[in-house]
Amino acid sequence: MSSIRERNQELILRAASEEFAEKGFAATKTSDIAQRAGLPKPNVYYYFKSKENLYREVLETIIEPLLEAAEPFNQPGEPGDVLRAFIRAKIRISRDHACASKVFANEIMHGAPHLSPERVAQLNAQANHNIDRLQGWIDEGLMAPIDPRHLMFSIWAATQTYADFDWQITTVTGKASLDDSDYEAAAETIIRLVLKGCEIRERAAQPVSQ
Repeated sequence: MSSIRERNQELILRAASEEFAEKGFAATKTSDIAQRAGLPKPNVYYYFKSKENLYREVLETIIEPLLEAAEPFNQPGEPGDVLRAFIRAKIRISRDHACASKVFANEIMHGAPHLSPERVAQLNAQANHNIDRLQGWIDEGLMAPIDPRHLMFSIWAATQTYADFDWQITTVTGKASLDDSDYEAAAETIIRLVLKGCEIRERAAQPVSQ
């Protein structure tokens, strides 16, 4: 029974992500979500109670990956390694969670009315921690003295665009959809721009004690 429940919930969440990404919260109908999921409309209410709850669950599917993407900032590491890992994780989110990523971006553009205060505080705390780490590396002379906040904004924008503006990207590239090589090229390009632009330096090796 639990496997059927999990399967149905997954189908509904996937369908809801696609519907909310295409139409936004207000214009999305639960009947359209059910139809896309291939399930009766009452199933949507049975598992999620309301459209609002379902929308928040879609947001949850992207918040955890976003927090996990920032995990390199929470560990010891050189700035170049941390930034590489963060950029690659953000590109993977745009590839693997494209619809939920669009839903999240739209939610933020409208002032995050459906995000709980606790989630907003958690996301802001992580963002501020990332900025503090960047400023620390700048103070150590490991990075150029740039504004770390605007660096984070630039990375968010550069990686998020592969989810939010996929139609434009596929149109320009002449592809029906992007493949792994496209996402790899995107990650490498952004990494190169960021590391070169930030003038990343490595810490001097500590002498080995005799």
